[in-house]
Amino acid sequence: MIGIQDRRLAVSIIIVAYIAFLIGTFCGLLQVFVRNDALDLPAWLDYYQILTAHGVLLALIYTTFFIFAFLISGMSKSLGNFGPKVCRTLWIGFIVTTIGTILATVLIISGKASVLYTFYAPLKASGWFYIGLALWVIGTWISCFALVGHYIAWKNSHKGEVSPLFAYMTITTIILWIIACLGVVATVVFQYIPWAFGWVDTINVELSRSLFWYFGHPLVYFWLLPAYMAWYVVIPKLVGTKVFSDSLARLAFVLFILFSFPVGFHHQLTEPGISSFWKFLQVVLTFMVIIPSLMTAFSMFATFEISGRKKGGSGLFGWFTKLPWKDVRFTSIFIAMLFFIPGGAGGIINASFQLNELVHNTLWIVGHFHITVGAPVAMTFMGITFWLIPHLTGRKLTKSIQKLAFIQIISWSVGMLLMSTAQHILGLLGAPRRTAYAGYNGHQTAMQWFDGILSNHVTMAIGGTILFLSAMLLIYIVCNLLFFAPSAQKPADMTEFPLAESDTSHTPKFLENWWLWIGIAVLLIVLAYAFPLADMIHHSPPGSKGQITW
Repeated sequence: MIGIQDRRLAVSIIIVAYIAFLIGTFCGLLQVFVRNDALDLPAWLDYYQILTAHGVLLALIYTTFFIFAFLISGMSKSLGNFGPKVCRTLWIGFIVTTIGTILATVLIISGKASVLYTFYAPLKASGWFYIGLALWVIGTWISCFALVGHYIAWKNSHKGEVSPLFAYMTITTIILWIIACLGVVATVVFQYIPWAFGWVDTINVELSRSLFWYFGHPLVYFWLLPAYMAWYVVIPKLVGTKVFSDSLARLAFVLFILFSFPVGFHHQLTEPGISSFWKFLQVVLTFMVIIPSLMTAFSMFATFEISGRKKGGSGLFGWFTKLPWKDVRFTSIFIAMLFFIPGGAGGIINASFQLNELVHNTLWIVGHFHITVGAPVAMTFMGITFWLIPHLTGRKLTKSIQKLAFIQIISWSVGMLLMSTAQHILGLLGAPRRTAYAGYNGHQTAMQWFDGILSNHVTMAIGGTILFLSAMLLIYIVCNLLFFAPSAQKPADMTEFPLAESDTSHTPKFLENWWLWIGIAVLLIVLAYAFPLADMIHHSPPGSKGQITW
């Protein structure tokens, strides 16, 4: 059982995560109505404020806080309760991260940081916004080092043993996160902060964007790996079987360390300051990330079939009917997995040299982002929420709340399907992203974005509205599980942390040789980035002064 101090910490982190989720989804609702020319914002609030708040609070803040709550809970469960020193360090990390979050959010809402979540230069926010971002990263690093310390202490007291799968995956995620953040820390500390406070006059725009996307693409896998953790170690428990292959799961996570980093240029294929050779190299490396994703898909469906056949499923697909569809913890994550199929296919298009030219600055990218992060990742986090909060609070997931959870998951699926599909189609029709309402003076092409029945901004607004209503239902469920659900009086009523058994008897020890994998990752990063970044620095243009367009 997770210790009481560990539970209090995880609950506190979850509360902050869902506050960010509440504000972020409300900003998303406002966005779709502004883009549809159906809403005029008050004079003190503009579209780019809410667009920035939506991106930062959902893509950066909600995900990060929830991930750490999940990792902290799982590490306490799999390796034993945290000692006083580790627990104290985790609290410090949480506090620093929260201070940075509040500072950045206040600057966004006050209209001093409408630079979107990518904060591209030469758009220039208040220097305190970048200070907030720096504190946010530093706080997460403090928490990471505490969890690594807990892992090392376990390894020292269990010489020669293979660590539990959840702990192994947690360390993999932490390594990915720390290496990824080096890029954003470099650009924020050495470029943005001196520039924003007026200590230097200009900023190297190409270098800042490249350092951001060195961080920005691994960030996607920082969101995704905790979802994969739930798929690998929670789903088998829910369907009543073991992890399909411990070795396969560990290898898949190691491959994400190797192939998540040297691929950032595929987000910059339309930028002229990078040689086509380096773009091509990173596009090739991008497609390597498909391998661990396919390994995960194979493992998951093998797990489903093994479980279904153990329960009497026969025929080619008879096992499918034997899965626990009435368990919202399973069904929510299964639907999330299905969304990842079109999301992954869209990612292949985005990373393609020629096809990216067609879709790069359109709503297609926004649709892709929502169908990959807003569905597979977010819905997996929702599925985790339904059992993690009652596990931490000692309250029961009642039948009435389970029914509401099913409504929430189904409505989120419908809303996301409508909104993201409309965004993909609008992107193919040329509708731009990162803009408010744009009718282009009634131009015939632009009018197609508003006049259609299924492929227009109205459909996007309907989907966004359904998503917001679903989000409010989720907030109600979260509040109920945190404060109002009946307490579990008997041990049998307690909600478990569902960790599946994983056979490590044939797991190679070299998979846990972290320095080996970190070393290979560094070599790939140097190969992909050393020369182009050096060229950006050596042949840097005069630089750009800051621009405030809001």
